[in-house]
Amino acid sequence: MTDFDAIVIGSGFGGAVTACRLAEGGYTVLVLERGRRWDPSTFPRAANDPWVWDDAAPLTRNGWFDFRVFPHMTVVQGAGVGGGSLVYANISVEAKPKTFDTGWPAEITLAELQPYYAMVGTMLDVKRVPETQWPERTRLMKDAADNTGRSSRFQPLELAVSFDDQWTYSQTDPHAIAKSKTFTNAQGQQQGTCVHLGNCDIGCDVRARNTLDLNYLPRAEKHGAEVRALHQVTTITPEAGAYRVAFNRIDVHQTLPNLSASLGVGWSSNGDFLTPAIHPLRPVNPTRGPTITAAIDLLDGAASGQDVFIEDGGLPDLASGLLGRLTAAPPADPTARLIVETLRPLLAANLLTEHVMPWFAQSRDAGDGVFTLKNGRLSLAWDVTKSKPTIDAVVQMHHELANATGGMALTPLPWSVAHDLITPHPLGGCRMGKTAADGVVAHNGEVFGYPNVFVADGAIVPKALGLNPSKTIGALAERIAALIVADGR
Repeated sequence: MTDFDAIVIGSGFGGAVTACRLAEGGYTVLVLERGRRWDPSTFPRAANDPWVWDDAAPLTRNGWFDFRVFPHMTVVQGAGVGGGSLVYANISVEAKPKTFDTGWPAEITLAELQPYYAMVGTMLDVKRVPETQWPERTRLMKDAADNTGRSSRFQPLELAVSFDDQWTYSQTDPHAIAKSKTFTNAQGQQQGTCVHLGNCDIGCDVRARNTLDLNYLPRAEKHGAEVRALHQVTTITPEAGAYRVAFNRIDVHQTLPNLSASLGVGWSSNGDFLTPAIHPLRPVNPTRGPTITAAIDLLDGAASGQDVFIEDGGLPDLASGLLGRLTAAPPADPTARLIVETLRPLLAANLLTEHVMPWFAQSRDAGDGVFTLKNGRLSLAWDVTKSKPTIDAVVQMHHELANATGGMALTPLPWSVAHDLITPHPLGGCRMGKTAADGVVAHNGEVFGYPNVFVADGAIVPKALGLNPSKTIGALAERIAALIVADGR
């Protein structure tokens, strides 16, 4: 079949939600995803596994992470069926009411999005980490809030993760995969419960994460949607009252010449920042537990007048994986074997990272980045000037919270020396607006000047949310899909 009622490009939080709801509404739907389908048997683990997606060589390098490096900013994305849900930290949190006070179309308010937030929460089956299963990082966060007079601002966060209420850290060999309880989810997909392996960002070995390839996308397929992996879209061209979509070519085209001049304007890193801290007298064990579990909410200007959302951070347990591989296949070289045997106790006890706390944060940066195409390649102009006070407030808060819990925060050198940042939460660049003069899409996601072309992912968010954006992106996509179906497009 070559003709579809709707062609959805990408299968992340915008694409998966839209595809699901349109398929349920009786539309014939095609989902084109540039990345591959992943499962626990193919997740990258070893150094020579497919870790990286390379946009310049997608046929040979179609791995897990897509790194886009620009001056002063690196963007990290997922590549695969399920999009960003494959690599995010599972957090499902609503934007604050005042987020929508300015910068958004009048139709988009917290009240308007509330039912769609609820739909996303139900589909992703979100819940908090049971208090009996709090990792050391969560307890450290709680102590930091208490010790700095911010107890009321501490909050465990809802995660798109399946937990077994009976699981505990105190049981024998708690992180053994055998301790995960298998079940069939509402979409008929096999999953397991979380045993706190710490590998959220690189693929959960027991499928405890409720990623989009386990809920929205299977539901879309159940209603007839076709999902094609490893299909890279290159052009969208108006043709006879419809649109022709071409894929699997790597050229850059200009087939939608009447797009708003706002395209690429208003990009935001969502104020992401990570500060590692050494807590020498306190075990932190960042490789155990979900990647993020809780927050200290300072989004009311309580961080030196800036809006900041502090979170704990986890690290994948790559050391244990390395130990397992070295045990199964010891190196033949005697010197290498001696090094392995020397490091084995450290790897087994996780002592290399045991006392490291990755303090994470989002914040409301200036959202003034601009994307352009130069010689066929994407370029980002991002000036730190207006965002610097916000990032400095994050750094100051990380130091204060670390000090209050016996830790020593280490501000990353890339920020200290060159004001370079990295973000997994890119927003904007195709933002919502009232007209083409101030946005690229309307409140319903429809592109100004191109009827029936819709955008429903994080690119339409017109300003920094200051907290994890996946639930808001999902809610916007739910609303856009509902309006399309209701309008009979």
